[in-house]
Amino acid sequence: MSQLEDIADRDGWRCWVCDEPVDRATSVNDPRGPSVDSRTTNQRAAAKKAGTDFAGGERLAHRGCNTKKGAVTPVIPWPAEIVLMEPAVLLTVADRLDRKGGREIVVRCADRADAEQTADWLVDRFSRLAPALPVTASIEPGGGQFVVALTAARRR
Repeated sequence: MSQLEDIADRDGWRCWVCDEPVDRATSVNDPRGPSVDSRTTNQRAAAKKAGTDFAGGERLAHRGCNTKKGAVTPVIPWPAEIVLMEPAVLLTVADRLDRKGGREIVVRCADRADAEQTADWLVDRFSRLAPALPVTASIEPGGGQFVVALTAARRR
């Protein structure tokens, strides 16, 4: 149990998949209870295929989130209260930025307020989704909409 608590403390008792709090008092057998998710199999294979170093690890997840994803890559949900157009798959964005750095457009928004809220949410969400990958967000107007992009330092 100490390994679970160490990982949970490091992750702030938040599920890496759904980003909701994990209650330490809930049984580990309960779907909302804590579990350690080892994302190493898929990440190690992807890193090997890309010819890069593997820097994966164990993350805190709800038992249900961990079980539900199984062998399928989980979908990290975007905020439902913001109107978004063509949002990117966040795990794919995180993997690509981690592998090569640079800038990637991740979503379009109809107005600046939604774009600013989305940019703030993305930086905050990536701080927990990929803590070793510091990102910054930018907003660019064009064509009557606003594009939100993430930037990470290029790998050397």
